[in-house]
Amino acid sequence: MAGKVFFSVSMSLDGFIAPGSAEELMGQQWMELQQWAFPLRFFRENLKLGEGGEEGRDNDIARETFERTGASVMGKRMFDAGEHAWPAEAPFHTPVFVLTHERRDPWERPGGTTFHFVNDGIKPALDQAREAAGDRDVRIAGGGATILEYVNAGLVDEFTIALSPVLFGSGIRLFEGVDAGRVALEPVRAEPSPRVTHLTYAVRER
Repeated sequence: MAGKVFFSVSMSLDGFIAPGSAEELMGQQWMELQQWAFPLRFFRENLKLGEGGEEGRDNDIARETFERTGASVMGKRMFDAGEHAWPAEAPFHTPVFVLTHERRDPWERPGGTTFHFVNDGIKPALDQAREAAGDRDVRIAGGGATILEYVNAGLVDEFTIALSPVLFGSGIRLFEGVDAGRVALEPVRAEPSPRVTHLTYAVRER
């Protein structure tokens, strides 16, 4: 049985998930947005930062998100930023399908991550990711434009937002340009923690 297609992102209170320019990724605003994740035991384990770290529901959610994911899809902008920022053992540990016009051979990394470069659109990329994931879920990893393409195409089943108590003022909005007349949301759960509130919704077509 095929798994779900989902995304999971951190979002500021004013609706942004990333700075506007690639040069600002990993900058102060982005670090504040992701601050809830840095102390977690799972985050430290996955990035090989050493032992220790916090446990609790935030940590459980981060681990569950990783464990449910059998393959990921991402846009070229996210890949370009991560190619230079991720460690040699990239933090996915599954196949990743990159939407791009660039023709490039698969790039295999230590630890089980292989990046595959898909040149013919979001549906072929998703088909390949579904096949690679088997009965696990496919995560649309980002960035915002890629997530929006999949939402507007009716290809996302569920998503979770970690709503972080920071303000951006400008940047990349998660739902900028969403086809609101087509997309309906059904609340699944809300889980507050001291640092963020995790909001999960099922996606339905109107």
